[in-house]
Amino acid sequence: MSSMLPAVFVSHGSPTLPFDDVPARDFLRGLGAQLGTPKAILVASAHWDTPSPALNAVPRNTTIHDFYGFPKPLYELRYDAPGAPALAGRAAALLTGAGLHAVVDAARGLDHGAWVPLMLMYPGADIPTLQLSVQSSFGAAHHIALGRALAPLRDEGVLILGSGGFVHNLRAIDWNGGAEPDWSRTFAKWMHEKIAARDEPELAAYRSRAPYAAQAHPTEEHLMPLFVAYGAGGAAERLHSSATFGSLRMDAYSFA
Repeated sequence: MSSMLPAVFVSHGSPTLPFDDVPARDFLRGLGAQLGTPKAILVASAHWDTPSPALNAVPRNTTIHDFYGFPKPLYELRYDAPGAPALAGRAAALLTGAGLHAVVDAARGLDHGAWVPLMLMYPGADIPTLQLSVQSSFGAAHHIALGRALAPLRDEGVLILGSGGFVHNLRAIDWNGGAEPDWSRTFAKWMHEKIAARDEPELAAYRSRAPYAAQAHPTEEHLMPLFVAYGAGGAAERLHSSATFGSLRMDAYSFA
């Protein structure tokens, strides 16, 4: 395997994804083999939102079940991958060197934004893994800068993985699996066109430029990991496109 991995964005969907018979689950089950085995994985997760960039640095990760009201078997899943404290220090230095002061959290484990896709991609839970938090109030340009600062890690065999949601409006979900609404498709089409063109000014201003942006993302945390992966990589390739539960879009991209 080449040491230069693409940066990747995936949509992790519902916490029940490991149990759901949907196209996105099958896609993620094959993605690890497609990418190869990295030396370590750095996951920017939508479910860790902090005032400034933070990285977790623990000898071994715990599994955080950061949700409620789901079936009991979901709470029995574990993904206690080894941590990567040295890599956390290296990543923090890269961010701080780029003017993005970062802190290290010596206690936090992996939230479901990290372990749900990783459980499908690399089920052995044997790859050193750490998380990067998002700062959803800082917007897209900030997260592109985070990714750009961390890009040298790709040369060191590290998979930079953004995990969020391409469209994420929980109030609009149809748990019975209805058709995707027009506004979701329209937003996704605009985003795909700008990503494929690497139109960074438009993407950085997506909140005011993209049609139905506030409807697709009433809060912004689930789209921010996409911009981390975008900033860490180059040419874009859409790896997957689907919708579950109506408007929960599960698109995935690599940035080589």
